[in-house]
Amino acid sequence: MNQSTELRPDGVAVMTLDGRLNMVTAAAFREEVSALVGDGHARIAVDLARVEFMDSSGLGALVGGLKSTRQAGGDLRIVAPTEQVLMVMRLTNLERVLAPASSVDEAFPRG
Repeated sequence: MNQSTELRPDGVAVMTLDGRLNMVTAAAFREEVSALVGDGHARIAVDLARVEFMDSSGLGALVGGLKSTRQAGGDLRIVAPTEQVLMVMRLTNLERVLAPASSVDEAFPRG
């Protein structure tokens, strides 16, 4: 999996993931979220438009990131999840906790 992070002027960190968010790659995701929160960027949008596969480890990493950001006074929101990612979230009822947005601006409106 490839991941990149862009910091918007409004303080939102936009993480873009590409590939598979699974047991092998979840640790790198968790490390990046931890680093962002540690640097004071507790509002994180995770763009999942190019994630072709996510398993329970990836889902756990997202939930862990949500917990970390909320403990720091922020939030983690997912953006544009693929159908496979949505299926995993529906099966676990986590689409209610990690409600998907269609864009970063919908997840964290500027203003």
